[in-house]
Amino acid sequence: MVIASALGAWSGNLERAGKLFAGVSAEELQKQVAPGKNRLIYLWGHLAAVNDRMVELLGLGERTHPEFDAVFLSSPDGAAEMPPPEELQGWWTEVNKKLSDGFATLSPGGWLQKHNAVSEEDFAQNPLRNRLAVLLSRTNHLSYHLGQIVLAS
Repeated sequence: MVIASALGAWSGNLERAGKLFAGVSAEELQKQVAPGKNRLIYLWGHLAAVNDRMVELLGLGERTHPEFDAVFLSSPDGAAEMPPPEELQGWWTEVNKKLSDGFATLSPGGWLQKHNAVSEEDFAQNPLRNRLAVLLSRTNHLSYHLGQIVLAS
């Protein structure tokens, strides 16, 4: 039941983000969330890159687009050219489907297993460093950026 609730929160936030991004124009995607802060297009790519990293982190397969780390995770907004919105939309859909399909393969016990960024030794000392904890933290991350997007749009 706890895992179903966590997955429901993730899915609800992901759906809201998808609707928000699909409903803004290419011009609106250039809007900053606040003066001197990230643009909506950067946040969209950032969230997709974080979700792409989750695939490997949770042991659900290979990442789809590791090349976008340099644009959306290692560099600030404005340091690199943004891909066109159509490309981001396709990438967003592809990455999130891969995550969703992977989530469906995990049993309740599978969610409580260690994620791939923690060693066996560290996990033995702190079993809360599990896949479910990653899902919860990424749901909070997504929710935080959703608030920024709502304020800016």
